[in-house]
Amino acid sequence: MAIRNNEERMGARQRNSGDPPPLQVEDQKVENTKEAPPPPIAFSTPTEFVDLPSKGMFYAEGHPLHGKDSIEIRYMTARDEDILTSKSLLKKGIAIDRLLQNVIVDKNVEVEQLLIGDKNALVIAARITGYGADYSTKLMCPACGTHTQTSIDLGEVPHAEVEFPEEVDRTANGTFIIIPPRTEAQVEVKLLTGVDEKKLAKTIAFKKKKNLPESTLTDQLRLSIVSVNGTKEPNMINLFIGALPASDARYIRDLYSKIMPNVDMKHEFECPACGYEQEAEVPFTTDFFWPK
Repeated sequence: MAIRNNEERMGARQRNSGDPPPLQVEDQKVENTKEAPPPPIAFSTPTEFVDLPSKGMFYAEGHPLHGKDSIEIRYMTARDEDILTSKSLLKKGIAIDRLLQNVIVDKNVEVEQLLIGDKNALVIAARITGYGADYSTKLMCPACGTHTQTSIDLGEVPHAEVEFPEEVDRTANGTFIIIPPRTEAQVEVKLLTGVDEKKLAKTIAFKKKKNLPESTLTDQLRLSIVSVNGTKEPNMINLFIGALPASDARYIRDLYSKIMPNVDMKHEFECPACGYEQEAEVPFTTDFFWPK
């Protein structure tokens, strides 16, 4: 049973003369010594601006990159690595595109609508933010077949100089007219985008699956040629490409490479086995986004 305090219940007892004086307790405010919780940590992923090889010159009015010489991207994060390791995305061949779409700050920009050269510049920049500028891969010597480990600094990769030779006329639609010397046909070509790159990859994969002969060069011509002598009929363009002399096809490709804005991945190569020297194109292999 709890003992009740009768003095508090009935009132304070009478104080005798010999009793000590009552204890005087001053009212004091008890400070709350409990510390306030720290504010939540806010993380901000850094961004940077990437120079575009096209300088925005070849995008139509209304395109978010029209007239712009750079684009803002954020640094790669751990979540972006999840994209690069997604088996389903890798199987579909869209992992890189999904990664780029994630890191581009302006969501009005669609990766598939980027010119291939601008897309390549973004691929390099994204890789640098994620894994650094050192890129190590193997090059095969065309003379003796020896594979040699080669390293390049991606931060030093320049943009290819865009030229407008006299043999090329630019149209108001952003396309180009090339007249090859043998056929003397007016061949209208366009700069390829990510959409065209995806179509080419599908065509290559289909022919490989069906054990059909490769035709990458003519497939590229089919994607880049808009019209021949003013005719845009696909069947007529296919007939023209099928009968096009090799020298004219090479003429179109050479001029196209000069007008196409891109990054310059050429690298001075010397084979340690046979001493062969050549300026070689460094490929984007699986080591590029999946370094060991």
